[in-house]
Amino acid sequence: MKPIAFVFICCLISIQTVQAQNQKKVTSLSDQNTVPVNIEAWITNADRSALFEKQLETASFSTRDSRRGTVLVIDDWQPLQTIDGFGFALTGGSAELMMKMSAPERSKLIHELFETDGNSIGISYIRLSIGASDMNSFVFSYDDLKDGETDLLLAKFNLAQDYKDVIPVMKEILSINSKIKILASPWSAPTWMKTTNNVRGGSLKPEYYDVYARYLVKYIQSMKKEGIVIDAMTVQNEPLNSNNTPSMPMLAGEQKDFIKNNLGPEFSKANITTKIILFDHNLDRIDYPLTILRDPDAGKYVDGSGFHHYGGDFSAMTTLHTVFPDKNIYFTEQMVVEKPGSSTIDIAAQVKRLIIGAPRNWSKNVVLWNLAADPLNDPHTNNGGCPMCQGAVTIDGDKVSRNLAYYTVAHASKFVRPGSVRITSTGRGDKTVSLTDDEERPGSVRVTVIENADVLPNVVFKTPEGKIVLIVANDTHSTNSFRIQYHGQFVTLRLNPGAVGTYIW
Repeated sequence: MKPIAFVFICCLISIQTVQAQNQKKVTSLSDQNTVPVNIEAWITNADRSALFEKQLETASFSTRDSRRGTVLVIDDWQPLQTIDGFGFALTGGSAELMMKMSAPERSKLIHELFETDGNSIGISYIRLSIGASDMNSFVFSYDDLKDGETDLLLAKFNLAQDYKDVIPVMKEILSINSKIKILASPWSAPTWMKTTNNVRGGSLKPEYYDVYARYLVKYIQSMKKEGIVIDAMTVQNEPLNSNNTPSMPMLAGEQKDFIKNNLGPEFSKANITTKIILFDHNLDRIDYPLTILRDPDAGKYVDGSGFHHYGGDFSAMTTLHTVFPDKNIYFTEQMVVEKPGSSTIDIAAQVKRLIIGAPRNWSKNVVLWNLAADPLNDPHTNNGGCPMCQGAVTIDGDKVSRNLAYYTVAHASKFVRPGSVRITSTGRGDKTVSLTDDEERPGSVRVTVIENADVLPNVVFKTPEGKIVLIVANDTHSTNSFRIQYHGQFVTLRLNPGAVGTYIW
């Protein structure tokens, strides 16, 4: 049989396709006729022979289809969610280590992390803690008082600790990328507002809901005065976890009441445009955001929901998106670690899970935990800190080494810039259709429906400049060839076992 070089995605006419058809088209008809010439590739191999390394050779599209390898069809007529960025949590501990570096070496590191030129990785999203997180040397809030004292007017509120580390580091970052997106999350209210008067555990007292809402407003306003604009804020980090130091459990009903009666109205009163993101915890509990979003009086203040992946499955984000397609999805935290000095790097598994899995399930961002730690994974709080939380970079004085999380994010952050749009591509289990000439009846066409069980995990974006960025993870134990079909053109690429490739054209 003579195959016709034409394969296309079918059976993707689902809720996401119907929604996509109602969005503005990413490409124009003139774009559809553009024949891409060369494909730039950046590769990380599992044996560390390449670590996010630009390849000297380029591949090219052709109208001829080799028909070898699974076809990966890319359709930029189906725009999906807009991307805000990829990055890390700049914890107080991360900033503390960076401030201990010499100024020239700190500047060199910040340029490598936040620029997009050369070998820099272009981090475009930052998460800050409101007060201390468990990756601080010690616990503090912005209104700490002696036992028995209260400050209902927040007269003693100040950012004193952040002025020593987080704020100066953020100002250096903003001097390189003034448009970087910043998410802020509280780990706990000041202890005098809590039922236990303790940094670990203990709920927010209902009589302090209003003052705590004003406390969060004051944080946003105070950071803005320093030139640090908070784009979004989660209401509480891990509200179903009382084991961190600091931490503050907050049940769904409590967060719902706090948002609709206090936080939302205070934001409106103060003309705060920072987005409110609820939940900020694991994927196995989407009942939590569903409970809040079903209340229209709370839901009207909420931009979307944030998730971690220490439990549950990424498909939960698609389920939530299906129920509330007008609310955004954010991936706000995940720890990614490796054994120091390892001869291999488990890059494919992490890129498949986070960089591919989160956006394919409607997330607008991917934020990993955390940006920097020292060789002992310090600093962190005692009795509920995180002794295994390795940084994306390890800082030892002025010496910097790069870890698994660094390369995981780099494969997306450098090229998938804010404002990029995810577009449709063949995923595992998707069906495609192959058309072939009928040997017995010339002019007739045979149709074969193929279920793509072995297509490599992938995700594709279109940038604001019109470039296509394809990220592929070879999660198999053998070298894998895969075919790309784009605008009627074909190319066959190869990835080593356990490798990840980012391809740009």
